[in-house]
Amino acid sequence: MRFTPWLRRAAALAAFSTLSWAHAQILIGQTVGITGSAAATVAESMKGAALYIDHINARGGVGGQKVEIVSLDDKFDPKLTLDNTRILIEEKGVVGLFMTRGTPHTQGIMPLLDQHGVPLVGPSTGAIALHKPVHKYIFNVRAPYQREVEKAITHLNTLGVKRIGVVHVDDTFGADGLAGAQLGFKANSLEALFVEKFDRAKPDFSAIAPRVATKEPQAVIFIGTGAAVVDGIKALRGAGVTGQIVTLSNNASGGFVKALGDQARGVVVTQVFPSERSLNHAVIKEAMDLARARNAGELTPAMVEGFVSAKVLVEGLRRAGAKPDRAKLHAGLESIKNWDLGGMELNYSATDHSGLTFSDLAIIGPDGRFRR
Repeated sequence: MRFTPWLRRAAALAAFSTLSWAHAQILIGQTVGITGSAAATVAESMKGAALYIDHINARGGVGGQKVEIVSLDDKFDPKLTLDNTRILIEEKGVVGLFMTRGTPHTQGIMPLLDQHGVPLVGPSTGAIALHKPVHKYIFNVRAPYQREVEKAITHLNTLGVKRIGVVHVDDTFGADGLAGAQLGFKANSLEALFVEKFDRAKPDFSAIAPRVATKEPQAVIFIGTGAAVVDGIKALRGAGVTGQIVTLSNNASGGFVKALGDQARGVVVTQVFPSERSLNHAVIKEAMDLARARNAGELTPAMVEGFVSAKVLVEGLRRAGAKPDRAKLHAGLESIKNWDLGGMELNYSATDHSGLTFSDLAIIGPDGRFRR
């Protein structure tokens, strides 16, 4: 197997120029769906992380050592995620792992993290199972999906929207999102108008969409990933569903908006970071300035997630001291308390690896931008 350095792969995917990695000294591993249904959002999150990692390496790296993130394509397939993780840990000898994507994918590698004592920073999933109970080697950055869904239902209820249904992927991610929806319904004294689930491997909405249309929902919470959600939204609209569509932050990318095309306008997407155009948060301004300096285009929510997660990784490496290893990185991450990463405070401890708690809602405007 030929290993392509992460940022070179990111450059190919996102048309983003990066530094040479020939002399990198700190190896961090990543297994992620460079291809597959989540590819568009993955490319943007990698691009955002690259902004910060490039910046740090240009200034000499961490403790004089440059950071290399070696990324392998798991095609958004949990089995490949597990295989890639074994390669990264056992063959490549990475110090830590970074920004895996997908709930079943991340849950599937937890035994390997335990076995080898490898910290995972910033998994790009808000599964509550990664927060509670605390997993020793998983350091979350973003808030849980359940908080996102509950907030969305509460917001809809305040607008007088009561007839709300749920369409979710039939896997652990979908079950987690559904649990959050149930909490939201209960908190607002509502009941789900309907609950429909679709197959993760072969999503088919030909029967689901007409059934949903007969219910005449005012809103549909759509829990799934990338291409499947795009196809599902188009199928719902094609069947005559006119209610509000709400999906989760894992779809908060420009690629998702582009794939939706004419159906994008008005879709609500939950968010777990401040607006990519908010100058009120220093971390956003920092990312904007670096993006502008590298002609990387406008920030997207997915880029912000990658950027912030990279900042957390680098802070953990700094606190790990000279010649960081897996144990030192773990200790360094757990020492992060009351850390201001730019208008957002992050805390870890031995009993709390949840990271940030921020959540918000955005709607896709006619210009394809996320509006708060």
